[in-house]
Amino acid sequence: MNPQPISGQTWAAIRAEFTLPSLAQVHRRLSELMEDPEPVMQRVVRVFIDDGTFCPGFQFLPGGQLHPTVLGLFDRAMELQIPHNYFTLWMVTTSGDLAGARPVDRLKADPAPLLRALESCRRR
Repeated sequence: MNPQPISGQTWAAIRAEFTLPSLAQVHRRLSELMEDPEPVMQRVVRVFIDDGTFCPGFQFLPGGQLHPTVLGLFDRAMELQIPHNYFTLWMVTTSGDLAGARPVDRLKADPAPLLRALESCRRR
């Protein structure tokens, strides 16, 4: 993955499509759902924009829990040393490895092709 600056336009598009709550908002919401949100907070995908820390909404299921496929992909991204912001960008970018689909649109399918696409992306 070739690190380049991510434009404000890209963050605005992610915010519009998926939401991009602040880390504090996510912590508050998880505190409403569980007694100890810290173990979950440690696994949340975060993006760092200017001086703020935000959490892409695509990682949350409709009740506030974390999406297991996103968790698995993010764990692998961390092993591959892909920075949080670039993992998020990868999730919302079309991929030739996924027949032109975005990873975020394939979260309900078998995760194996997503993992292969992530590893392929890292090699580029």
